[in-house]
Amino acid sequence: MSVVLDGSNLTIEKIVAVARHNEKVELHPDALERIKICRAMLEEKINAHEIMYGVNTGIGEFSEVVLNDDQVKDFQKYLIYNHAAGIGDPAPIEYVRGAIAGRINVHAHGNSGCRPEITLTLVEMLNKNVTPVVCQKGSVGACGDLAPMSQIALLLIGEGEAYFNGEKLPGKVAFEKAGIKIPGLQARDGLATINGSNLLTAMSAIHLYDMNRWLKQAEIACAMSLEALFANLKPYDVRLHEIRGFKGAVRSTKSIMRCIEGSDLQTGKLKMKVQDAYSMRSSPQVIGAAHDAIAYAKGQVEIELNGVGDNPIFLPQNKLTLTGANFQGSPVSLPMDMAGAAITMVCVLSERRLNRLLNPALSVGLPAFLTKGAGMFSGLMLSQYTADSLIVEQRILSMPASIQSIPAAADQEDFVSMGMNTAIKNDQIIDNAHGILGIEFIAAAQALDFREFTPGRGVAKAKEVIRKYIDHLDVDRPLYPDHTKMKEVVKNCFILKEVEKTVGSLE
Repeated sequence: MSVVLDGSNLTIEKIVAVARHNEKVELHPDALERIKICRAMLEEKINAHEIMYGVNTGIGEFSEVVLNDDQVKDFQKYLIYNHAAGIGDPAPIEYVRGAIAGRINVHAHGNSGCRPEITLTLVEMLNKNVTPVVCQKGSVGACGDLAPMSQIALLLIGEGEAYFNGEKLPGKVAFEKAGIKIPGLQARDGLATINGSNLLTAMSAIHLYDMNRWLKQAEIACAMSLEALFANLKPYDVRLHEIRGFKGAVRSTKSIMRCIEGSDLQTGKLKMKVQDAYSMRSSPQVIGAAHDAIAYAKGQVEIELNGVGDNPIFLPQNKLTLTGANFQGSPVSLPMDMAGAAITMVCVLSERRLNRLLNPALSVGLPAFLTKGAGMFSGLMLSQYTADSLIVEQRILSMPASIQSIPAAADQEDFVSMGMNTAIKNDQIIDNAHGILGIEFIAAAQALDFREFTPGRGVAKAKEVIRKYIDHLDVDRPLYPDHTKMKEVVKNCFILKEVEKTVGSLE
């Protein structure tokens, strides 16, 4: 079923469906009518020579320069040319598709002033799998993602490059092969295509989707380590968390206990400490805090996905043009900085549980570094080194980008969100997080191999999945293939899918 874009109902899950899974999109008929009404009003104003930013004036520091009628015709083309100023490797296709879907949803409000042909061409691009080649870097997150969005807009004049059927082609050729008509750019069309933080918002939406799934896997890994370390489960009584009141902690403890359900650890047969270390007993509070941060960020991102991020804004019902700064990426970059830091925080917690599994002074009888041949063999000693290396990188990446503004455009644009930097570093944070958690999974499965008791149903299923990909470490071997394979297992949620089939949703 197609995702209907009407300006109001775009969710993170729908962005993922369109961006990652190539779901078709439709522009709601009411949205198309709103776009037509707005355009008609704008053309009246153009014919009346009303001064409007970015329509018949220059942009940025040149906003006081008024263009004549001939200049207005060509201005949008040159606007796109000079803003297509990114650098470096292309952004992943799913991010660009997400940005296009988000931009269509902005237009659907009928406040952007572009011709309907522009929006409908963007719809065709998604449905016929024509994806512009867009440099990942170059946006400062205000006036929107100008550089990358301009590479999308280049296709609207038959220029730029695009992916089509696995090939990278000139934009004009990609349109011809897909059967898409080049609409060209008239007054306002170019700026209406680029003047919003759509790429960083699409990236953030996809990251939040993946972060939520990663946190659920962090709870599975936690449950495995708790079992392997004979944890006292009293800190996981949901009443403890309900009485404090944080939703994330309640959710987290329920998920962890769902994985442990059916374990001998619940029977009192196994000896445990009166009180465990923080890394064991405060996992619901820590992972729960991350859940709460992700939930807040999701709310902010979905507001942005369904808002009018553009400049100027046209209000047909009032015959009014309003110039402002609704392209500013700060409402997304600030919560997404927090979301990235939240993932790093949970990675640190994961590594501390890993340490307890490997350290014979802390592991409640497990062999040192989880090898029976200590001395001759080093077991998983070096796995911790790898996890630690990734965590230091995480900490560096967790410095907020939203406070890093550098003025531009002769100080006309003297505060910018740097939200694209937030999105780029979050991409690396979640990538590293897959590897860190994968190492805890390897260690927890290895530790459980040394225990002789019945684990919880979710824990048992998780260990079973891990053993499909990673053999027990009996004799030392190079570990980089295991680390890399487990990173992919976590990224693809293979463990999560099977555990949720066994114990139910961990949402």
